[in-house]
Amino acid sequence: MAEAPPRAPGVEARAGKFPGPSLIPALNAIQERVGWLPREELVALSRDVRRPLYEIEGLVSFYPHFRTDPPVKAELRVCHDLSCWLRGADEHIAAIKERYGSDADVEVVEGSCLGRCDIAPACTVNEVPVPLTAAAAAVAAARPGGPGGNGGTGSPPGSADLGGIVPPEKIWPNDPYAAPDDRYAVLRDVLGGRLDVATIIAALKDTGLRGMGGAGFPAGRKWDLVAAQETTPKYVICNADESEPGTFKDREILATQPHLVLEGMLLGMLAVGAEEGWVFIRHEYGPEEQVIRDEIEHLREAGLIGPDAGGSGRRLSVEVFTSPGGYILGEESALIECMEGHRGEPRNKPPFPGTYGLHGKPTLMNSVETFAHVPVIAARGAPWWKAQGRGDHAGLKFFAVSGHVERPGVYCVPMGTSARELLDLAGGVAGGQRLGAIQPGGASSNFIGPDQLDVELDFGTLQEAGSMLGSGAIVVMAEGTDLLAAAVNVLRFFRDESCGKCVPCRVGSAKAHVILDGLLGAGGGPAEVGGDVRDLAEVMRRTSICGLGQVALGPVMSVLRLAGDHG
Repeated sequence: MAEAPPRAPGVEARAGKFPGPSLIPALNAIQERVGWLPREELVALSRDVRRPLYEIEGLVSFYPHFRTDPPVKAELRVCHDLSCWLRGADEHIAAIKERYGSDADVEVVEGSCLGRCDIAPACTVNEVPVPLTAAAAAVAAARPGGPGGNGGTGSPPGSADLGGIVPPEKIWPNDPYAAPDDRYAVLRDVLGGRLDVATIIAALKDTGLRGMGGAGFPAGRKWDLVAAQETTPKYVICNADESEPGTFKDREILATQPHLVLEGMLLGMLAVGAEEGWVFIRHEYGPEEQVIRDEIEHLREAGLIGPDAGGSGRRLSVEVFTSPGGYILGEESALIECMEGHRGEPRNKPPFPGTYGLHGKPTLMNSVETFAHVPVIAARGAPWWKAQGRGDHAGLKFFAVSGHVERPGVYCVPMGTSARELLDLAGGVAGGQRLGAIQPGGASSNFIGPDQLDVELDFGTLQEAGSMLGSGAIVVMAEGTDLLAAAVNVLRFFRDESCGKCVPCRVGSAKAHVILDGLLGAGGGPAEVGGDVRDLAEVMRRTSICGLGQVALGPVMSVLRLAGDHG
């Protein structure tokens, strides 16, 4: 067994964590081949790689994607999180369970967000996304001898063309390329020595572009930090693991702008001095993963990645790492733990990934949207980017809009566009109803009321309004929605997705959900929420290791404030 790398000062002890290549791709491959993870396969893997069986079983038990029992012919999974809940998921799930409850060939699963909130209630059949209206046909096709002639292979009808699940390519305003043949011009200029990467970093810093995955750390500063590190090798990771209820903008970008995501990544690799990069993508994004894999192959054929990228003498390698599941992996250090082959638990910080990341080496990690904005900034410059925003706001922003809205979907608008304008673009509240509240930044963000619709959507302005830009997910709730029940739905998600590493998050989220769910069951409302829940929220906010526990009760607290304002 290879020796573990020396431990840097301040880094968590690696006790019980084995070095060597991650076994997660191997486990994914077994499950893809067999349909689940039989014990004999795990034993064989343990012997082949000379790794302890208990280490492998520890991984399997942590990640929700791994199955330890033989699958049925058709697994029908329906999301029950906020956007789908608002669209009647509970009623649909009850009807589906009544229909298939005694059917031995069908397993009905209530699951967490599938990243397809625009077709809520979202569902999959054998992990292939299908509209709920097509679920029955997909289940029938998955049975032995079912229609479509697949003999029960589990591929629903329309899975080859994805039944319209993946949108066609379209030109968004952040795309500098008018035609496919023009793409990767910035990358070619850097590889050809016509453009210096320092100029790109300077442009990113000048624009003030912030990470679009939720944290909002200045992108230029992050690139500069990793570039300045002397330790090698360095790595670049595109975090495509958006898994928060209401969030699906990155999925749309992956499907329609794979060239911009990969060009931004490759420019990042050249800028910081990395040769290896990965797109870490959630397993529910199978169709989008295929789009990315096809684009990587195109880059390989064009000679823009490989041992001599673009004739520059530089080696550039980009691969895909498929997530084994879990919202917590959106947190950058938990993602790195997963890639190293460990349980995806967040690390204590510092150090941060920029100095001590994947395999203890400097690592640049940005979100899908952040990388997708880099080529246009490099091509047109910081002044152009700044001019795209409204007023004092700079640039463009993708938003996912779902819930009680006429036209759920992804919208790219100037930063600083008001919530009211974005809601109008999406057709307004469904059925012409009045607005009750919105979550402006995904499940992590606090609810805001109708009187705050004119807030300008940006990091600072939403913070001043008592919420946050977060993941750029607008969840719309019509007047009459039980906002406390909606917030408790969000809390359930965080409770279920807690990695369990720290007590405040693991115990606090479960305790708070028991209290609030019981209160709702007894017909209670915001006025009946006691000080115990408020105390739990404060303890979790102050003491949880990562953002999950820190924000889990934020939506509930915001509903209490809204109720107080209008009480």
